[in-house]
Amino acid sequence: MKRKRGPRVPRSNGPIECFPNRHPGRDYEIRIVCPEFTAVCPKTGQPDFAMLTLTYVPDALCLELKSIKLYLQSYRNRGIFHEHVTNQILDDFARSCHPRKMVLVGAFNARGGIATTVTAAYPAPKSKPPLKV
Repeated sequence: MKRKRGPRVPRSNGPIECFPNRHPGRDYEIRIVCPEFTAVCPKTGQPDFAMLTLTYVPDALCLELKSIKLYLQSYRNRGIFHEHVTNQILDDFARSCHPRKMVLVGAFNARGGIATTVTAAYPAPKSKPPLKV
């Protein structure tokens, strides 16, 4: 007797482990807050601290939390700009679970009196052509 299988779940193509969404027919939001993200400023070598807030609507796959934690820890000693790291993390998360939509907000602590907040979205909204300087 042949076993009946459920719908095929796509495989993750990214660095984050995923698991099947048990409610793929419903749009619902998952919000994950990582209050202790750290990386290193590539110019000064000083540590950068941020709160990352990921909000996404899953499709067939959901991101696994321990895998997210281990992935984010890999940036601890890496020299990378705020804008680049926020977009890189979003790309890796989106490539891993193929969400319906996803937004990552990186709220970086002030250094030298300046705080930075970077917001990146997937799918990327249509943007205007770059300004010519």
